[in-house]
Amino acid sequence: MAEELKDRSLTETPTWAVAVVCFVLLAVSIFIEHIIHHIGSWLARRNKRALYEALEKIKAELMLLGFMSLLLTVLQTPISKICISKSVGSTWYPCDVDEKEFKNTCGTESGKVPFVSYYGIHQLHIFIFVLALFHVIYCVATLALGTYKMRRWKTWEDETRTAEYQYSHDPERFRYARETSFGRRHLNFWSSSPVLLWIVCFFRQFYGSVHRDDYLALRHGFIVAHLPPESERKFDFRKYIHRSLEEDFKAVVGISPVIWFCAILFLLTNTHGWYSYFWLPFIPLIILLLVGTKLQVIITELGLRIAERGVVVKGTPIVEPGDHLFWFNRPSLMLFLINFVLFLNAFQLAFFAWSTYGLKSCYHDTTEDYVIRITMGVMTQVLCSYVTLPLYALVTQMGTTMRSTVFNDKVAVALRDWHDTARKHTRHGHSDGVSPQSSRPSTPSNGMSPVHLLQSYDNNTPDMSPVASNYDNERWYGEGSGSLGKKDDDEQRPENFESREPGRGTQDSSSAQLALGPLPIQTQHEVNITSSEFSFRRSPRSPRP
Repeated sequence: MAEELKDRSLTETPTWAVAVVCFVLLAVSIFIEHIIHHIGSWLARRNKRALYEALEKIKAELMLLGFMSLLLTVLQTPISKICISKSVGSTWYPCDVDEKEFKNTCGTESGKVPFVSYYGIHQLHIFIFVLALFHVIYCVATLALGTYKMRRWKTWEDETRTAEYQYSHDPERFRYARETSFGRRHLNFWSSSPVLLWIVCFFRQFYGSVHRDDYLALRHGFIVAHLPPESERKFDFRKYIHRSLEEDFKAVVGISPVIWFCAILFLLTNTHGWYSYFWLPFIPLIILLLVGTKLQVIITELGLRIAERGVVVKGTPIVEPGDHLFWFNRPSLMLFLINFVLFLNAFQLAFFAWSTYGLKSCYHDTTEDYVIRITMGVMTQVLCSYVTLPLYALVTQMGTTMRSTVFNDKVAVALRDWHDTARKHTRHGHSDGVSPQSSRPSTPSNGMSPVHLLQSYDNNTPDMSPVASNYDNERWYGEGSGSLGKKDDDEQRPENFESREPGRGTQDSSSAQLALGPLPIQTQHEVNITSSEFSFRRSPRSPRP
């Protein structure tokens, strides 16, 4: 019997060939590492903390793929030597395979075939990398297109500071709810019928998904529910939405274990005879259309609640946010569905772009097969980026709680530093003087609002206001109130807060005013941030470039 031919090993390979391969691999790896490092440095310089953390999550995903690659490389030979019966190994083929002879690593055992062949593991290895690459590209493209769409909102935001807007939205003016611009858009004959409501909202998402009247009404309702009245002209709602979207991008770019499990199920659907290439590409599109329709329905329901409170409204119609408007009282479910759609869409195109197959394969027997995949993939990407994502970013602000992104990065860091300092002094028995308010305990109580904490800071600290942090001319609304409480030791103050002005006395936070004289304290103006949304735990600092 002739001796079986084997591949050349490293001992039979020229050293210069091995050196060239290693040099190319190292050069490409170092180049990619430097690109990622420069992107992180640029995000740190631009104070894009959320995007920097998203980049860190991408690096974690790449490290996970590196471990998977290492395991596949190490276990490639042992897995290929696992043998199963030929009757079991001939089921659930992805293609209509003709009976022919393949290289059998099970040796002379009759009726045995490899569990997964050596070459099959290599193909799976490539597909995992292609899938992760497409998912990251899809997420970045979605955020870029969605941000571009949201730029037009700047014109609407600037309009709220004009005299014409203040005149047309006079708070002392009485109007019929249906005669307001928001009412004319949503209070119609079709809004009283659930069937017609969903039909109209389904088609409305394709033209002007985010309308000017919707933006202004939701902006006003958000400010009334969560911020002081003086924020109407100074709070930049668009920047707040943009920061919230960047925060959500950290979740979108990641691949959770649930989504990896779905990827395994998608691989099972490629069985021959299931015709998954006909129905699987439509699933992300259907989910996306349902999400977009639901978001439009929520806006209309906000308008219907205005009409239920009274036929006549005073000033601008006030929408009332609430988690009950969303599926299962969870606004975060919308984000998970968008993340799932992006992954499933990336899975479709990654499978198509898989270099092992291409156009001429059993997955694409006819032209219609790959036309459906490409068309549905592009349509889903454009719809998600340019329509659903901006709509999601706006409507999800109508939940019961306000996002922690209402504070800019400087304020968030200052609050975390103060909290750490207060805990440290409390732990050592030095509870006096570590609170931002001399009449308050050293740690914040349950009813204390972060905005009310900041109201007692000095007038000349421009970056400490959760509202003033958003305008170009960042400053306090009015005179402000007293300074921080008296401290025996300067080290007891949070290091990120500016010192008091000389000559200012200590003042209790209950007397702190934001503008133009005393105002009644209303519960609806308190910041309502749950512990799950905002944490005082110190987050890792972004590396300095």
